[in-house]
Amino acid sequence: MKFRRSLSVAAAVAVATPVALFTAAPVFAAGTPTAQAQNQPTYAELEKAAGDANKEYEDALAAEAEGRKTLEAALAALDSDTHPLKAATITADKAAKDAADAEAAATTAVKDAEAAVEAAVTDAEKAEAQQALEAAEADLAEATGARQEADATAEAARTALDDARVAAVREYGKLKTALDKALEAEEAAEEALGAAKECVREDGLTALAVGLPSKVVAGTTVDFTLRVTNGSGRTLSVDPLAFVHVDGEPGGAKGSLEVKWSNGSGWNALDGDGPEHIAHIDTMKPGEHSDVKLRMKVASGAGAADAFALFAADASDAYKPCVLGPMNRYDFELLPADSDPGTVGEADPGKPGEDDDKRPDTAGKGTGTSPQGGTSKQTVRTVRTSATDTGGTLARTGTSPALAPLGIASAAAVALGAGTVLLMRRRKAADNA
Repeated sequence: MKFRRSLSVAAAVAVATPVALFTAAPVFAAGTPTAQAQNQPTYAELEKAAGDANKEYEDALAAEAEGRKTLEAALAALDSDTHPLKAATITADKAAKDAADAEAAATTAVKDAEAAVEAAVTDAEKAEAQQALEAAEADLAEATGARQEADATAEAARTALDDARVAAVREYGKLKTALDKALEAEEAAEEALGAAKECVREDGLTALAVGLPSKVVAGTTVDFTLRVTNGSGRTLSVDPLAFVHVDGEPGGAKGSLEVKWSNGSGWNALDGDGPEHIAHIDTMKPGEHSDVKLRMKVASGAGAADAFALFAADASDAYKPCVLGPMNRYDFELLPADSDPGTVGEADPGKPGEDDDKRPDTAGKGTGTSPQGGTSKQTVRTVRTSATDTGGTLARTGTSPALAPLGIASAAAVALGAGTVLLMRRRKAADNA
């Protein structure tokens, strides 16, 4: 089934409702899971949403890496003495220093003139000293005005440089924010997909043996039926599960038992190594059942032994790729050749042993989860995240990457710090005014 929904719709569904969608179907829950919500996304839609979200994240990651390079280049350029803004700052700072030196000299001249006035004795000396003091005070006033103008020019130059730094960091910040949001969306989509992958128990999905005798004599062949019934409320795609084995014998088809199955198109041998799926049923509606024929041949040289058969049904639907029916164990006896078994009834179904309820890998159905000790395959997703100092990649498995390397973080801190200083300067200037 192919779905063409846009990322904005599918991802929104996956991100907005992952918990609500799957709390009704816990892993290996007993009984029939709650009916699917009308607007619940299908597993295929969740897969698409996760894929689209990963693509969005990869694009945002690439944009962030390019933006970081741009930021580094911009900050390096602004720190160069040849940059117009930096050059203007250097020139203005020098002019402000010269103006401050001139003001300091003028201040000293005024003090000297004041001392001369105090030291004058005659009226002529006092008049001359007073005239010199007035000239010195005029020079000081002019020097102070020049220093204030130079300070204002230097402040404006530094402000322009700081603004350029802050603007560069803010442009990078937009990309970083977009990357963080893309990562959150990707992780939410992956979480929703992971919840959908988890296997659920469906007690109404049964696989029962019909006609399997409780005693079988060596050298004989027994035909019986595996009846699979969908007693759930959902339409399922079903894979019956079968395993027949003699206690104490190693796995493999060369043991005392040879078991074959048929769904009407020929006979197929069980490999005997462990539980395996047989006779796939593509569509089984609620209430339907399907019969699988089995034929068990006991080797003529087989001795007395205990044997057992395990049967279950694994399934999937549009919403869950792993639905597991209960497993039943049938214990039966093997009798030596020419034995008289007497009246033989059918083997009774019982609960599987502690190590019996293992399912073959169902990764082909979208999950590698196996219940109660079965082997599982866990997909590890590696996401690339850029590294400034090496230009290489880092691996992430389930955790958020450090997306701002130390170098760029320091540069951003410097630039943002400059912006803070700038604001403080402006506030102080306003207060002084």
